Amino acid sequence: MTIRLLSATTANRIAAGEVVERPAAVVKELVENALDAGARHIRVALEEGGIGRVLVEDDGHGIPGVELELAVERHATSKLPEEAMLFAIGTLGFRGEALPSIGAVARLSLTSRVPGGEAHRVTVEGGRKSAVQPASGAPGTRVEVLDLFFATPARRKFLRSPRAEGDAAIDALRRLALAWPEVGFEAALDGRSLLNLAPAHRDARIRDLLGADFAAAALPVAGEWDGLSIAGLAGGPAFTRANALEQHLVVNRRPVRDPLLRTALRVAYREVMAAGRHPAAALFLELPPHEVDVNVHPMKTELRFREAERVRGGVISALRRALGFGVGQGGGNSSSRSMGYAGPARLSFPPPQPHRGQGFAEAPLPLAFSPPSPLEAPATPVPPEHPLGRALAQVLETYILAEAPDGSLVLVDQHAAHERLTHERLSAEMHAGGIRAQPLLLPAVVELPQAHRLAEAAPELARLGLELEGFGPGAVLVRAMPAVLGAPDPAPLLRDLAEELEESGEGIALALRLDAAIARLACHGSIRAGRRLAPAEMDALLRAMERTPRAATCSHGRPTFLKLGQAEFARLFGRS
Repeated sequence: MTIRLLSATTANRIAAGEVVERPAAVVKELVENALDAGARHIRVALEEGGIGRVLVEDDGHGIPGVELELAVERHATSKLPEEAMLFAIGTLGFRGEALPSIGAVARLSLTSRVPGGEAHRVTVEGGRKSAVQPASGAPGTRVEVLDLFFATPARRKFLRSPRAEGDAAIDALRRLALAWPEVGFEAALDGRSLLNLAPAHRDARIRDLLGADFAAAALPVAGEWDGLSIAGLAGGPAFTRANALEQHLVVNRRPVRDPLLRTALRVAYREVMAAGRHPAAALFLELPPHEVDVNVHPMKTELRFREAERVRGGVISALRRALGFGVGQGGGNSSSRSMGYAGPARLSFPPPQPHRGQGFAEAPLPLAFSPPSPLEAPATPVPPEHPLGRALAQVLETYILAEAPDGSLVLVDQHAAHERLTHERLSAEMHAGGIRAQPLLLPAVVELPQAHRLAEAAPELARLGLELEGFGPGAVLVRAMPAVLGAPDPAPLLRDLAEELEESGEGIALALRLDAAIARLACHGSIRAGRRLAPAEMDALLRAMERTPRAATCSHGRPTFLKLGQAEFARLFGRS
């Protein structure tokens, strides 16, 4: 085949594939330009999720009219005074490809005015530029993007629904707003206000974006090593998330989703957080520009650090110090807890006692049983129709130790087991017509960043026994909860459900989305590790497991019990 040069229009459209993959990328690029221009207030308006229209207005220093035509040319930038600065980037952007790339696949209008000067406008439509014309406008820059990917219809087919694209664009804006708290941000989607952030201190901006619950549970993080500075807030071990979406990482004022930093977060928490859960954090790193390469990813969301292990170790050390481990920079696995042998396992034979009224984790189990009489385990043989046997003791206030009919020992994870029971009960109610709702005595207002997702999914959630409605920007009003859960605090449950809706997306069948949501409900409606159980409660849990399908695993696929027979004990003691 003959080698030939591509046309400028085709080359621009190929470049657009690297920089402009969806409306969220357009918002990110244009807002970063505004921040680099010294804007103190930025307004974003989206229509059809940004597919139909993206408008970004700022009050930055603007672009002189004589330079406006150059601003939409490829490889033209004001952010690299010297080419040697390519490997010491001190701004959010430098590529000089965002505006021409957007103009290559959409209808772009750029209006700008420098303080004390006149406003001018240039347009680009499918790669075709107009002449610069006088215009009217306030000091700063106004960029309007219409009909994204109209010039490349094949790419437009790969976009998600307007709702999903709008959510992604607002999330990109939230991350930039977190990194630049001194700048005010406004955002509207189809005329509905979703963000209205006044300039604020960093902690106040974190609270506005990550919620009051996170701010109340967060621990201050700080550390400094040879030019590397780390600061921010991280959730305590009890403040966990179902995924890593609320891990906000900012390097030199640039929001990133860097795998090295996320690994550092995971390592720092691994001794204090259950498997499958994720910490929430807002961490801000500062280091000399020449120590980090921002060019490894077209969207600059991943980085390459010159001394990666030093950065990783610093993050782990700062987090572990905040968590109370008291370790040095190395971020090793040692902790204030003894790692040696702690003696025999602690067994508890709790007498019956009144429940302490601390929410669903301390509520009576929804299992039928008769009050116990003697505390001692009965000497009668275990009936063969009870394969999980008779409860003997509770180990570490987390596991039930039982004796099976064949003499084997059974160890049951009380939370995992009860989670499966709750899941099956909720599923049965769902298939019978819907999960029964219990109206709250007083409706509860829950503030969380993903409130609009829950409000939009209200009809779907009503089938789960959860009745709610939007309550202004960033909040929902909860009127009823699933009756089987008792009376839990709705905030943690709603956070997990919002994340489940975001993870599953709109392409997942409704039945699968509901089943995943039921699994979240079951987790929140189950007894927790650390809850002391009476002997009769333990036996009732075992009997219910024997009657329940899929009782061998919890809703997340983890085993609910282990069985150790004579052969297993012989192998453990080296007798086989």
